[in-house]
Amino acid sequence: MFVYSGELESVSAGGFSLAVVASVSTAAIFTAVPFLLTATLRRDARLQASDEERHGRVDVELFTEGDLEAADRLRRASPMALVKRIVDVVAALLLVIFLAPLLAITAIAIKLDSRGPVLYRQRRIGIDGKPFEIFKFRSMCMDAEIDGAKWAEQNDARVTRVGRLIRKTRIDEIPQGFNILRGEMSFVGPRPERPEFVEMLEREIPHYHDRHTVKPGITGWAQIRHEYTASVEGARDKLRYDLYYIKHFSPLFDVFIMVMTIRVALFGVGSR
Repeated sequence: MFVYSGELESVSAGGFSLAVVASVSTAAIFTAVPFLLTATLRRDARLQASDEERHGRVDVELFTEGDLEAADRLRRASPMALVKRIVDVVAALLLVIFLAPLLAITAIAIKLDSRGPVLYRQRRIGIDGKPFEIFKFRSMCMDAEIDGAKWAEQNDARVTRVGRLIRKTRIDEIPQGFNILRGEMSFVGPRPERPEFVEMLEREIPHYHDRHTVKPGITGWAQIRHEYTASVEGARDKLRYDLYYIKHFSPLFDVFIMVMTIRVALFGVGSR
């Protein structure tokens, strides 16, 4: 309750007497302002939390360094980091071993479909902003980037016939199991981006560099929650999901994302 301690003065206007507040005590102001500020902050925190819970994404403008605690635990020699590494290695081995026949068939199909190598390496940015070379099945024609690096587009003419299928089912990403075994990637994490795009996006989007506080992944929360995008605004929106994953990481969360990735690959629900 706010208490106003002041005197009322009688003001005559056109024959009518009006009671007005003449003064308000300083003590009442100093009591009211902190109360209002605290209530506003609590309301904003509740709204932020409810938005995160409903949509599984964070507000980039409200994201702070304190929200990177889960990422810090992964960077240290903690039980959580050990569990994630064990899951990564086991999942990568199973992926490569059990899908070996599919990998062989894919390699033959790529070779018959278009000229060029079956696999290709591409420079990406990993943890702590360090570059590494990612392995992928080639899904585009050989001269796809003769004019320089550019994002893939919907119905991109550079994609080969086999490339359309392996990109849709994510078969082109399977060779990245070797990146996991080499310790450059995790099974789940923000997708690694190319240096040319990272430089631009870090200038345009606050907290974009925070994606690099954890290892990049073959799949991620943004990949199963957001469609593929080829713009700064799209990257800004996907970052909200990446930061949510970093903030709320747990081994069970990783398992959930892996299961949902299978759904994306089999039914095409999610990003391409």
